[in-house]
Amino acid sequence: MIESDAALETALAEVRDSRIVAVDTEFMRRNTFYPQVALVQLCFGDTALLVDPLAISDPAPLAALLVDPAVTKVLHSASEDLEVFSRWLGVLPEPLFDTQRAAALLDLGFGMGYSALVKHVCDVDLPKGETTSDWLRRPLTASQCEYAAQDVAWLLPVWRHIDELCLQQGKEDWVLADGRDAIAAYKNSADDYLKRFKSAWKLNPRQLATLMAVCAWREDTARRRDKPRGWIIDDQACMQLAQIDPQTRQQLQNQVGLDAAALRRNAEELLQLLAEQRVIPDSELPPRLPGPLDAAQRNQLKKLKARVRAIAQELSSAPEALLQARDYELLLREALGEPVECPPHWQGWRRDRVILPLRESLAGAV
Repeated sequence: MIESDAALETALAEVRDSRIVAVDTEFMRRNTFYPQVALVQLCFGDTALLVDPLAISDPAPLAALLVDPAVTKVLHSASEDLEVFSRWLGVLPEPLFDTQRAAALLDLGFGMGYSALVKHVCDVDLPKGETTSDWLRRPLTASQCEYAAQDVAWLLPVWRHIDELCLQQGKEDWVLADGRDAIAAYKNSADDYLKRFKSAWKLNPRQLATLMAVCAWREDTARRRDKPRGWIIDDQACMQLAQIDPQTRQQLQNQVGLDAAALRRNAEELLQLLAEQRVIPDSELPPRLPGPLDAAQRNQLKKLKARVRAIAQELSSAPEALLQARDYELLLREALGEPVECPPHWQGWRRDRVILPLRESLAGAV
């Protein structure tokens, strides 16, 4: 247990020559926007360090470790941990080796949970009794500490096995590149509001601009108040505001699905925001979003997915590890001549082994 600044500094100084560290976090998120960090687990060898952030006033040594380019950080399914570290420390763990992503690239299974991967690699059944534990309560119980320690103690032997397979198959750089892509995607995720709205393509340009403005306001408000997005206003209300464009408090109350508390807190801000959208010149409005694919295009999409399955088999990888679900439609729309912003993960190894072959196959088919 690391429960003081001095203990943290001493513990990390003792392992400063390590080049690999297993990392995990325990956190709570009940009625907040941001996760509340409750424990950080580290493992450099045969000892797990449990760092209590509630007892640490200066986590700078931990932040320095996470950004040390000479130390590979091994995490499993790192997306939530990225949010924890970004909020608490203002840094992200780089270089990042995500064992869940690696398992998929090795075709061991896509989206494989940590316990399942430990069972597969080490033939060990991990305890699950503390999964829903209150990690902010102190003191932590012996059972909680054991559970938390095993989350990183077994991660190192899992990494050793998976890393060896990656080296044999020439995929270690793939995993590390995907780690960089995951961090880049996390940094840009807050601006990608429209993914939440499947029917946004039905909106005209002014309605679309309003939806984007409302979503941006909600994001900023949720972060400022540290409350979940749905506590501010839900997705349905965002869409209704864009479609209906209420101009008075009475219209807002009668035509938009806001509960009394949300109306009381946000009515004036929302009416002002909507008024600002009405005076935006037409020339500054965003273009309409493309509509759904037609039957012929959906058939082409099926062929594209079949081609990816064939490539995945050639590469001994899970198809889902090669492309994200939305990549298929982006590639098809690109081939049809529509303007497409290429995601960062289309570069590097994926560009040569997946994207270019798919573009070639699409070139002769659309």
